[in-house]
Amino acid sequence: MKQKIFNKKKYPKACSNCLYGRTPKDNQSVLCEINGIVDLNDKCRHYEYDPLKRKPERIVINSEYTAEDFKL
Repeated sequence: MKQKIFNKKKYPKACSNCLYGRTPKDNQSVLCEINGIVDLNDKCRHYEYDPLKRKPERIVINSEYTAEDFKL
């Protein structure tokens, strides 16, 4: 049985994260080795997750800190 390595709700299936998809410089479509040119959010039965293609969410840093917050 294949182990699930990601949460389906957090990382939905999309051709932009697929092993077979290549994103050109325009970032409007995906060049799929199997299906040709497809939309970024499409998916097919050959979908295979590639963790190196996932773009992580940006971390928002709270700017309300003062110098007293960092004193020991």
